[in-house]
This record gives sequence, structure tokens and C-alpha cells, in this order.
Amino acid sequence: MHIDIVGIFSKMGPAALAVVSVLGLFGLYTLAIFFERLWTFFKVRRASAAFAPIASRHLQKGDHAGLGRAGSSDSSNYLGQMLAGGVKTYLDAVHEPSPDISPIELARRELQRQADAMSQKLRRGLSGLASVGSTGPFVGLLGTVLGIIEAFAGIAESGSGGIGAVSAGIAEALVVTAFGLIVAIPAVLCFNFLSTRADHILLAIDQARGEFTDYLEAHHTRTMKTSSGSSKVADAA
Repeated sequence: MHIDIVGIFSKMGPAALAVVSVLGLFGLYTLAIFFERLWTFFKVRRASAAFAPIASRHLQKGDHAGLGRAGSSDSSNYLGQMLAGGVKTYLDAVHEPSPDISPIELARRELQRQADAMSQKLRRGLSGLASVGSTGPFVGLLGTVLGIIEAFAGIAESGSGGIGAVSAGIAEALVVTAFGLIVAIPAVLCFNFLSTRADHILLAIDQARGEFTDYLEAHHTRTMKTSSGSSKVADAA
């Protein structure tokens, strides 16, 4: 079976061409978001993996200020950005303590805010892919309806009927529907693939956030015990 796609597109009416143009823009948007997100995920994973041993060394030495400086130096280092925000909040709260909220709680809230912001950044554009996947078939169906309307309008004007009179218009309309599915199916697949990749990155970041919170709690407890012991010794002296 031979289908002359070029011939069908060349004979399309203005309405069908408008629908095909919209679907073409949807397809270009899908490709742009897919490759841009892949590149972003690659940079985030690489930067975070490279920063993990650096963060470990700073924490082992107790160099919290150094951790903050190292983490905030690269915008693609989401792990570093999160830890830098949390440690800065903790240090600020220790230097200027609040009577109502402990430094650990303030740091935990900041880490959660950082994680939420990273989730938003990682998922940027994915809602557009979901919209393309859900609306693409309906846009193609709209083109089908418009094509059939044009075909029957041509019959009414010419006064002749039969399958030969409407076959070209119906073929044109169905091609638009097929084009809508061709655009929508990859958009859904790209959305699912990118969502899974984003979830993996966010899970790793969330695990690092929990480990860092545990570290801050242990460090703060040791610091408070040391300060309390020093105060008792000073009082006894």
C-alpha cells in the first residue's frame, strides 16, 4: 500500500494546515525539553557525585564554613547548593540563637525548602510534556473533524457524492489524526522516562538530606554537651 503523504499535505486546507503546524510545534517542544532535561540531569548527577567526597572531607574536619563555600560555587551542583543552604542556616542560628526554634529545626526547614526548590527545577518542562501527550490526540482529532467538514462542504458545492468525492478529504483528515498520535505517544514516553530519572536524582538528594540532618543533630548534641561540661568546670573553679 502506497500513501502519498507529501501529496496529502500539499492539498490540505488552511484549517488542517493550522492544526498540523500546531502539532509540529508540539513535536519540536517535546524534542527540545527531552534533550535539555537529559543534559541537565547529566550535569546534576556528575556535579553531585563529584561533590560528595568533598563534602565528606569538610564534615570530617568540622569545616562547616568551607562546606558552605564549596557547595555554593556551582549552580548545577544541587547537592552542594542544598547542603550549603542548610549549613549556613545552622551556623547563623548557632551564632544568633532563637529562643523559640532550635538551630537543628531551622536547618531542617531550610534543607526541606532547598529540596522542594530542586524538585521544581528538575521537573521544569515536564508538565508541558504531559500536556502535549494528553492534548495531542485531541488536536489531531480536531484536524480530522475540520477535514471531514471541508470534504462534505466540497460535496455540497459540487453537488456530487460518492466515495470518490470524499475519499481525498477523509484521507487528509485521518492523516492529521495519525500525526497527532505520532506527536503524543513520544511525548508520553519522554515524560515517563524523564520523570523516572528525576525521581532517582531526588531520592538520592533526599537520602543525603537525611544523612546531613543526622550529622547536624549529632554535632549539635556534642557541642552542647561540651559547652555544658565547660560551664560546670568553670563554675566549680
